[in-house]
Amino acid sequence: MSNDLASKLREGTKHSHTAAENTAFTKCFLKGFVKKDFFRKQVASLYFVYSTLEEELQRHCDHPVVSLIYFPELERKAKLAEDLAFYYGENWQEEIVASEGSKAYMARIQEAANTEPALLVAHAYVRYMGDLSGGQSLKNIARSAMNLPPDVGTGLHEFDQIPTAEARRAFKFKYRDALNSLPVDESLAQKIVEEANNAFTLNRNLVHELEPDVKAALGEEDFELLTAKEQPGSTEAAVTR
Repeated sequence: MSNDLASKLREGTKHSHTAAENTAFTKCFLKGFVKKDFFRKQVASLYFVYSTLEEELQRHCDHPVVSLIYFPELERKAKLAEDLAFYYGENWQEEIVASEGSKAYMARIQEAANTEPALLVAHAYVRYMGDLSGGQSLKNIARSAMNLPPDVGTGLHEFDQIPTAEARRAFKFKYRDALNSLPVDESLAQKIVEEANNAFTLNRNLVHELEPDVKAALGEEDFELLTAKEQPGSTEAAVTR
């Protein structure tokens, strides 16, 4: 069944994607203001989210829809654990606690998985395609801003089985083809798009939790200067997401 779900997702989430890029935290990040004390909190929040997402994808890996977008090579939990060991030390599991935003995100993924597993497609799309796309630029910014040692600290955006820009580009086309092959009707396709917008909102809530730390580190005046201007969305002209 051809449904062009990939285009529906891309077009249907443009506004949400632009809103995500215009959070105060992301604006500061894109301008190179990244500190280990709040970056590691973001890594911890995402660890909880990916742990839940990947648990549910694995649980439903034989589902007629989920199975077609289940790619274990995309899994981030192990990479995030490596990052957390770097930022928090060997006892990192005792140091991190799920934030309220993380808990809400995890709860929604679990609810979707339990009520309509096909909606996991939306959560996987938002997370993994973001990591393979704009996440690569975020990785470079973070590495430069925090002067990180080689090969540590940005595992979220390191894909051992998809290591080059060319491989990532090819994989994204493969993923789009997989989305377009899903046996979903128009009604379910629209539900998946709506759930993807929900995922963007949940992610924005995660980064909003970090903004007080960023403001404290920058000072209120510089924070306002860095975050005042609205930025155009990167997906408005992109063709590969």
